[in-house]
Amino acid sequence: MADAPVELPGRLAILPFRNKVLLPGAIVRIRCTNPSSVKLVEQELWQREDKGLIGVLPVRDSEAAAVGSILSPGVGSDSGEGGRRSPGGSGGESTKQDAKSGKEPIHWHSRGVAARALHLSRGVEKPSGRVTYIVVLEGLCRFSVEELNARGSYHVARVSRLDMTKTELEQAEQDPDLIALSRQFKATAMELISVLEQKQKTVGRTKVLLETVPVYRLADIFVASFEISFEEQLAMLDSVDLKVRLSKATELVDRHLQSILVAEKITQKVEGQLSKSQKEFLLRQQMRAIKDELGDNDDDEDDIAALERKMQNAGMPANIWKHAQRELRRLRKMQPQQPGYSSSRAYLELIADLPWQKVSEERELDLRAAKESLDRDHYGLTKVKQRIIEYLAVRKLKPDARGPVLCFVGPPGVGKTSLATSIAKALNRKFIRISLGGVKDEADIRGHRRTYIGSMPGRLIDGLKRVSVNNPVMLLDEIDKTGSDVRGDPASALLEVLDPEQNKTFNDHYLNVPFDLSKVVFVATANRMQPIPPALLDRMEVIELPGYTPEEKLKIAMKHLLPRVLEQHGLSSAYLQIPEAVVKLIIERYTREAGVRNLERNLAALARAAAVKVAELDSTLRLGKEMQPITTTLLDSRLADGGEVEMEVIPMGQDISNTYENSSPMIVDEAMLEKVLGPPRFDDREAADRVSSPGVSVGLVWTSFGGEVQFVEAAAMVGKGDLHLTGQLGDVIKESAQLALTWVRARSADLNLSPTSDINILESRDIHIHFPAGAVPKDGPSAGVTLVTSLVSLFSNRKVRADTAMTGEMTLRGLVLPVGGVKDKVLAAHRYGIKRVILPERNLKDLAEIPAPILAGIEVLLVKRIEEVLGHAFENGFPLRLHSSL
Repeated sequence: MADAPVELPGRLAILPFRNKVLLPGAIVRIRCTNPSSVKLVEQELWQREDKGLIGVLPVRDSEAAAVGSILSPGVGSDSGEGGRRSPGGSGGESTKQDAKSGKEPIHWHSRGVAARALHLSRGVEKPSGRVTYIVVLEGLCRFSVEELNARGSYHVARVSRLDMTKTELEQAEQDPDLIALSRQFKATAMELISVLEQKQKTVGRTKVLLETVPVYRLADIFVASFEISFEEQLAMLDSVDLKVRLSKATELVDRHLQSILVAEKITQKVEGQLSKSQKEFLLRQQMRAIKDELGDNDDDEDDIAALERKMQNAGMPANIWKHAQRELRRLRKMQPQQPGYSSSRAYLELIADLPWQKVSEERELDLRAAKESLDRDHYGLTKVKQRIIEYLAVRKLKPDARGPVLCFVGPPGVGKTSLATSIAKALNRKFIRISLGGVKDEADIRGHRRTYIGSMPGRLIDGLKRVSVNNPVMLLDEIDKTGSDVRGDPASALLEVLDPEQNKTFNDHYLNVPFDLSKVVFVATANRMQPIPPALLDRMEVIELPGYTPEEKLKIAMKHLLPRVLEQHGLSSAYLQIPEAVVKLIIERYTREAGVRNLERNLAALARAAAVKVAELDSTLRLGKEMQPITTTLLDSRLADGGEVEMEVIPMGQDISNTYENSSPMIVDEAMLEKVLGPPRFDDREAADRVSSPGVSVGLVWTSFGGEVQFVEAAAMVGKGDLHLTGQLGDVIKESAQLALTWVRARSADLNLSPTSDINILESRDIHIHFPAGAVPKDGPSAGVTLVTSLVSLFSNRKVRADTAMTGEMTLRGLVLPVGGVKDKVLAAHRYGIKRVILPERNLKDLAEIPAPILAGIEVLLVKRIEEVLGHAFENGFPLRLHSSL
């Protein structure tokens, strides 16, 4: 049955559709906002009572912005927007708008569809006041554009009908080919409808259409309901011939049907593959099935699969592997856009990267080679080297021996850190250094909980990840510099790390699974033992590096420091020579330190001065014009040796300063030393100058920079018997001063400081005790005997010997107790040129650590009581009354 054809007028107002096609029988809803489109709708549709017809013409204009927003699927927008328009159209004619408008040509299609308005609604946008229309259009029939003209702001076209007349349609329907095509189209359409019925229950109306609407109209209606390309829409619009139209429509319907069937097949395949325990992986399995259909299933490129393989190869224990699998399953269910995806992925990558089983292969330990290596890298340090060799010997006999935790304690610049690198080299293990200086957060050791944003593993786990082995030599540098605050105590967190019984199952908060640290060789360094908590100190084997004697410094400078300094400054012994005597002067007059860092800095200053001289000579030779005489001299000298030389060419890139070596290298002497380094900072007369009046004594103290000589000054003045202390002193040293004053007052009669014991020697006077170098904090009990000596010197008006220094803790009864850091203190006395040292008798055992040359140059006086100290501290002794009430 054929519908009655639409009466088409000779002229139609044209509404352009950008990149969209309206087919006959299709209904679209559009919003018109462009002034030209609004004008067209207002004059051609809104103001007419009978709601006239308009023409909808496709426009190829992909780059310009759309005028109206599409309000229903498959709907184009109105035209009329200004802007750049891309040329080109399928068989369309091109007309230019008014040149004065400044718009580029619009490329129209030559065929369109007449449409009538089913519904109109008018609106006004606020606050602009712009009028807009919402129009529901129904496509009626095809037309061809004969002529296109502008009418005001929109276009009007002279059109001719393309659809057949009623008589022609009745004749065409008798064509056997058309009847066959119609049956094929209806069969394909019925099959599509039956497939859609299984998915949705709203296809009943479509069946009614199939039975009542003519086939040539059904073809347009069906195709208009699919998502097809603009080119295919244009081809359908251009299909005026019914056979061509039905053939193309059948092809498009069949293609749509096949796409639905393939999707069904993929879904069925996925559901068949899923087991009861795999239903949560539906999306992943669908993706895999889609890749199977496309022949593009490449699991090697799957990041999650690669991560899983990496985890399988990590060799983690069974219980940790279960935990990792559980986390991996959770990751698979997450989308990459989810907030926790990246943190979960980073966690699994860390687990996969950790060296659960990977170790450094240790070569056969050669103790002789290790000893030679230690001697080559470090001079002296006999005790330390012996302890390292002992450790290596135990490792050789028992490779799985539990390693001790060595803690090197000593002043800066004595080689603590470099000793750790030597241990790693001797063991043929990887080395990692973890600096603990200033660490106040426990999470730096144990890691952050993964619940926090920006959480990360602790320094130990991160370090093991970087070296990729679980048995490196790990240096915990500056372990005495950790602090504690509200975020925890890092030193307490280290208790588990350094305990061999606990570190097999070290639990990092971020990792949240136990990790075995027992194979790691831990080495710690510290400047002082006092700040280290006793529980942590108990887990380490302390090896003290007290510092170097001047003789050791000289050897270190000549053997290690000087060659390194020359190499760092691009010099050699041909340009700079520093004799041993000059190095000795630098040690004695310019550096008073336990280590050798300042010594190296002074040598570097001399090297820089030499580098300036060499660079000036080098530039003079490079810029010199008389090269020929020098070359001739070289030729003559070679010929004189009997060599046959035809020609000698000096390449441009060659270093001229090396070609013409300086015949007279710079030899540093005492005058040049003062010129470069300045006047000497220290001399041997300091102690004599400082102890030139009564009330001053010389003590020996220990600091984090090694031993130091500390002068104590006491003065009396008119007052009320008060004691004043200055010099940035700690509580212990203040108590020592009070103790010393009490002892002197109690023994004043025995010390001949007052006629009888009932006379107060502080009557009408105050005592002021000062420790010079007030910017340096001082604390400790070892200044007790020094304070007593200073007070006795003040009250007796006798000078203390300038060549004598002392150290020792005192009691209220006058006993002298042992102190620590004896070797450092004796070395400091030797550096100051002091010849006599008073030590507590119970420190006799510590003298074994002092080098023999130092002991040979110093007289060591051992005492039990303070009276003996006073007897040694003053010239010709100090007279004491024999009877005593104490």
